[in-house]
Amino acid sequence: MCVIWGIPYLLIRVAVRDLDPAMLVFARTTIAAAVLLPIAMKRNELRPVFARWRPLLLFAAIEIAIPWLLLSSAERRLSSSFSGLMIAVVPLVGALIVRERIGAWSLGGLVLGFGGVVALVGLDLHGTSAIGLVEIAGVIVGYAVGPIVLSRHLSGLPAMGVIAASLGVTTIVYAPIAAFDVPSSLPSAKVIASVIALALVCTALAFIVFFALIAEIGPVRATVITYVNPAVAAVLGVWLLNEKFTAGMGIGFALILAGSVLAARKPLERVDVASAGQAGLRAEA
Repeated sequence: MCVIWGIPYLLIRVAVRDLDPAMLVFARTTIAAAVLLPIAMKRNELRPVFARWRPLLLFAAIEIAIPWLLLSSAERRLSSSFSGLMIAVVPLVGALIVRERIGAWSLGGLVLGFGGVVALVGLDLHGTSAIGLVEIAGVIVGYAVGPIVLSRHLSGLPAMGVIAASLGVTTIVYAPIAAFDVPSSLPSAKVIASVIALALVCTALAFIVFFALIAEIGPVRATVITYVNPAVAAVLGVWLLNEKFTAGMGIGFALILAGSVLAARKPLERVDVASAGQAGLRAEA
C-alpha cells in the first residue's frame, strides 16, 4: 500500500496538466469500475452491498468522490512534497475522531512518523495557496473518516462488492459534470498512461489490498501508510530521476519507518473489522 499510494501524487500532477479535476476523477473511476463491477457481479457480491446503500453512499462520498476531486484540484496549487506532508496528518486525525486508546507506544509512533515526514520533505511553504490548503484539509478529513465508516457500517461485506459499487456510484455522479469538461484535443500519451495507472493500480488493486489491511490492523492504524508515501516518492525520484539523496532524506526515511512500526502495533486483544463494526469500535474517551 505504501508503494501503490506513494505514486498517485506524481500521476495526478501529470494528468491535471491536460484534464480538469472532475474529468480526471470520472476517467479514473470509470476505468476501475469497468474492471471491478463485472467481477463483483459474477461473484454475486453487489446485492448485499446495496442492501446497506446509505453507508455505501457515505463511504463513496468521503473516501472517493470528494477527496479525489479536492486532491486533484489542490495539486494544481500546491507542491507534491507539501501535499504529501499534509496527508501524513491523516492517522492523527483518525485517532482523534475515533478517540481510540492506541497506547503510549503507538501515539509516540504517530508523532515520530510525522517528524520523519517533516525531515524528509521539509516545510515546503513556497507558493502555498490558501484554497489549496482548504482542499487538502478536506482530503485529510475524508481519508480519516472513510476507513472508520467502512469498519463500523460496511463490515462483513465483500470487499470487491463495496469498492466496485462505490466506484460505480461515483462514476454516475461525475458523468454529467465531466461532460462539460471534455478536453478539446486528445491528451498526451503521458496523461493517458497516468490515468490508466491511477485507475488500475492506484484504485482497483489498491482498494482490494487496503481493505485487507484494515481487516488485519484496524482502520486507524491502517492509515499510517500515509507516512511512507513521501518516502516512496523520494526513493523513486532518486532512482528514476537521478535526484540527490541527502542526509535529511535518510534520517527522515528511518524515522518514518520506525514511527509506522510503532503506530501500527497491535493491541493485546486483537479486534478484526467484523467485530469492530459490531461493537462500534468500542471507542473510549
